Amino acid sequence: MSGNNERTLSSLAKGEEGILSRIDLPEGDATRLMELGFLPGQMVVACHAAPGGDPRVFRVDGAEFALRNETSNRMYLSA
Repeated sequence: MSGNNERTLSSLAKGEEGILSRIDLPEGDATRLMELGFLPGQMVVACHAAPGGDPRVFRVDGAEFALRNETSNRMYLSA
């Protein structure tokens, strides 16, 4: 499934951006994220995080969403 050199959304540093390539989550979860704007080919920007680092906030299509690390670790970026 995921290659060793594949980056995940959670690997983005604050202010860094990447292009979402795929979501490796159960269909219902992936569908909900896509409804929110997390679509393959979409630019995602890492914003801020909770004091402990989880959840983290990401901006997509002008809106900000908090995602748990367990979710963002299964969302992959284009090389």
